[in-house]
Amino acid sequence: MDDFPAPETPVDVLEPAALKDRIDTGEPVTVLDARMPADFEEWHIDGENVDIVNVPYFEFMDGVEEEVLEQIPHGDPLVVLCAKGGASEFVAGALADAGRDVVHLEDGMNGWARILERVEVTTYDGPGAVYQYQRPSSGCLSYLVVSDGVAAVIDPLRSFSDRYLADAERLDATLLYAFDTHIHADHISGVRALDDAGARGVLPAPALDRGVADADVLEAVDDGETIDIGETTIEAVHTPGHTSGMTSYLVGGALLATGDGLFTESVARPDLEEGDDGAAAAARTLHETLQQRILTLPSETVIAPAHFSDAATTAEDGSYTATVGELTDRMSALSLDEESFVELVLADMPPRPANYEEIIETNLGQQSVGDDEAFELELGPNNCAASQDSLADD
Repeated sequence: MDDFPAPETPVDVLEPAALKDRIDTGEPVTVLDARMPADFEEWHIDGENVDIVNVPYFEFMDGVEEEVLEQIPHGDPLVVLCAKGGASEFVAGALADAGRDVVHLEDGMNGWARILERVEVTTYDGPGAVYQYQRPSSGCLSYLVVSDGVAAVIDPLRSFSDRYLADAERLDATLLYAFDTHIHADHISGVRALDDAGARGVLPAPALDRGVADADVLEAVDDGETIDIGETTIEAVHTPGHTSGMTSYLVGGALLATGDGLFTESVARPDLEEGDDGAAAAARTLHETLQQRILTLPSETVIAPAHFSDAATTAEDGSYTATVGELTDRMSALSLDEESFVELVLADMPPRPANYEEIIETNLGQQSVGDDEAFELELGPNNCAASQDSLADD
């Protein structure tokens, strides 16, 4: 339902960014999620200091029954949310009428999905600067490389194309390139939108074999090819396993943007392109990639993935990054032999990302979707890692 009666008791609105700040600072947060249980199970706001319960909005349509009220914890105040903000305002009003201290989240989980935060990766010691963008709703990460008045973005999200352009301008730089590490299955790429806006869109050459419809419009980079961004060099490093065309980008010889190949808490799932039948072979390819192309880099090389999960922790600078040496020390999966590695990777893969087939078709340029539809398609968790839990050692 999109239309709900206005609450008799006015309810204050909490902006998503304000809720994120409360969670980040460790303030206790109590949330009532009024969406349907299936939507709640698929994705919801989480955190060590978040106490969250799910009571669907329809439980409040005929007033607040005592047995329903008993299920709902008190908050300071209680934050009520839904998908888009309509149901939560209604539910919050009903709870306010019942004497509860409540606010409702502006635009619901859609508003939460519009949060994109930027932090500088200060452990990067190459020329120029690297900034990491974090989307807490889905765990997506993208990167802005700035050097000598020009910039490039790696793994941009279409929904935030204007943000990358604006941030580059604020940093006194012109956005020249937009790179994708691979054909993404969890979000709509911003490479084409940024190419239309004047930045040069770049895809890995091996990814073109999957049927990219507009390959002649975009630039393709082969393994070992370099592109200069001011004084910074971005080198393509073919790192297959998650997909056949998966390509990492070595920035300034000091930071490797690994896309979905290696995360700070896990490794890639190998089944999104090859399916269940080809997953084992892809996992073997991933093992070879890790052992011969990534872990052979200097131990101080910063690994900068395209995703993070709830199991991930940030580095001291607030970014979801770690060095090759740190990952080798804390993730025993990276030292397994091939067969043990394959067995581990295939043992506990999460559900595939929602709408992943349609998202892949869109990112191949085989279909077009409007901005609103693109945003709706990618709502939810990314699920691009081999496990929902951390593979790092305790």
